[in-house]
Amino acid sequence: MTEQPLVAFDGVTKRYGNFTAVSPIHLEIKKGEFLAIMGSSGCGKTTTLRMLAGLETPSDGEIRLAGKRINELPTWQRDTPMVWQSLALFPFLTVRENIEFSLRMRAVAKEERRERVEKWLERMQISELTDRNIAHLSGGQRQRVALARSLVTEPEILLLDEPLSALDAHLKVRMQTVLANLQRELGITFVYVTHSQSEAFSMADRVVIMSRGKIEQTGTPQEIYRTPRTRFVAEFLGSSNIFPGKVTAAAAGAMKIATPVGEFRVADTPARQLSAGDKATFAISSDCVQLTPERPSVEWNCLEASVVGEEFVGATAVVHLEASGHIEIKAQKSHEELDRLKLEPGGRIWVSWRPEASHILPGET
Repeated sequence: MTEQPLVAFDGVTKRYGNFTAVSPIHLEIKKGEFLAIMGSSGCGKTTTLRMLAGLETPSDGEIRLAGKRINELPTWQRDTPMVWQSLALFPFLTVRENIEFSLRMRAVAKEERRERVEKWLERMQISELTDRNIAHLSGGQRQRVALARSLVTEPEILLLDEPLSALDAHLKVRMQTVLANLQRELGITFVYVTHSQSEAFSMADRVVIMSRGKIEQTGTPQEIYRTPRTRFVAEFLGSSNIFPGKVTAAAAGAMKIATPVGEFRVADTPARQLSAGDKATFAISSDCVQLTPERPSVEWNCLEASVVGEEFVGATAVVHLEASGHIEIKAQKSHEELDRLKLEPGGRIWVSWRPEASHILPGET
C-alpha cells in the first residue's frame, strides 16, 4: 500500500489577471522529507510556497495537507509556519518573547510555554540570549531565534522562504548544517525555497526545479545533477556542457551524434529510442571532462579547444574553453591538476570524455 503524501498539489494554478504565475503543477511531498524548490526569480517557487502557507489562494486545482483539502483554510488554521527571508521577528520583544509569541496565540498554559521555550533556547544554543533585544543580535543569532519561534509549536511541516539569503557566506554554511541536522533529528517535513544550488543540493532529499511557473524536473540532487531532463535544467545548474545535434547512427544503448564541433559517441538509453536523422541534445558534466596537452590515445570522444580562462570556486576551479564555432566548454579540475597542465589563455588543449559520461536530454529530442 502506497503511503499517503503529507502534501499534494493536484493541478494547482495561480493567476494574477492575465498573468499565470504558476501553471498546473502536480507535486507530492512525503512526510519527513526535506524538499527544496529552486529556480530563478519569477519562476513561481515563492508563489507555490505561499499557496501552501495560505497566503495565496489557488486559481485552480487542489492543495491537500494530510489528505485534507486546504485551499480555503485560513493561514492560522493550517499549522504551516514559515521562516521568512526577512525573518520577520518582533523588534520590540526579547528573544524569549519572540519564541513564546505563537504559543501565547494558541493559549498554551504558562508553565508549558516556559518549558517549551527553554527547550528550544537550549536546542538552538541561544540560552544566553534569552533577555536580549532582537536589535542586539547578529544575523546568525536572529536566524536561530526565527527557527525556534517556528518550531516551538511542533508543527508537522515547516516552510522556509530563502531564509539564509541575508547571511554572510561562512554563516550560510554553518546554518545549512544546523538546518539539515535539525530536520533529521525532528523528522519534520521541510519545504525550502531557494535560488542557491549549493543550499538545495547540500541539504535536500529531493529538489524541484521550476521555470516560468512550471516544474521542469523533480529528483534527488544526484539525479538532477547527473541526468538533467531538459536543456533549461542543465543550463540552470551551470555544470554541464551541452551539445545539440542530429543522430547519424543508433543502436540499443549507443549512438553517434553529429554536432557543430564534431561527431561523438553517446552511450545512453533515452526514454524514447532515437533513429538516424532525429534531433538530439546531450550533456556532459564539467567534472567528467578530461584535459590533456596531446590528443588522447584512448577511444574517448575528443576535440581541440582554446583556453579562455579559469574561475576559482574553492577547492576546485572551472576552466572555460572555446571550441570551433564559438562553442563554450567547461571543465572542473583540482588546483593540483591545473598546476601540472600550466594552462595559458589562448593556449590549445585537448578535451575528452567517455561516451558513458554523455547524457541525452529527454526534453530536447
